[in-house]
Amino acid sequence: MRISFLAIGAGLVLASLPTASDAQRADNDIFPRSIALQQEGQAAQEAGDLNLAIDFFESALAADPRNRSAIIALAQVARAQGLPGKAIGLYRDALVLEPNDIVALTGQGEALAEKGALEMAREKLAEAQRVCGDKCPQVAALEKAINSNAEKKVVAAEAIVPKAVVTTSQN
Repeated sequence: MRISFLAIGAGLVLASLPTASDAQRADNDIFPRSIALQQEGQAAQEAGDLNLAIDFFESALAADPRNRSAIIALAQVARAQGLPGKAIGLYRDALVLEPNDIVALTGQGEALAEKGALEMAREKLAEAQRVCGDKCPQVAALEKAINSNAEKKVVAAEAIVPKAVVTTSQN
């Protein structure tokens, strides 16, 4: 009786260990199904159907969560939809997988600039220049985004004074 409990416990421990095939996969070895779904998403994005593209990109990530290209594609769709905050988070997820991904670095910097966080965008620019130098077209695009958003006038909430409304009650 005691041996059967030990055997069951040992079996549960062994069953919870990762398989050898998972341990042998390289970081850039993405499942083919995930890549196929990502390509479908790119086709939908090029056709202008952003909602369908999102569905395909999310399916690609469900098939393989390490598909950094699908994460970046989702971030680009979010920016196209005018959602820079969502894009910033998605780019952050891609940078967790590969901290030196120039597309994710500059994309996040551009989204930060769109959001008005110019100092953080400049930090991303410095990181991108460290990784790629000034010769990358992505670095030039990020510099342009920072400069164009720096020219926009930012109005603080304190600068807008609400008008006082006076009401009289007649009883």
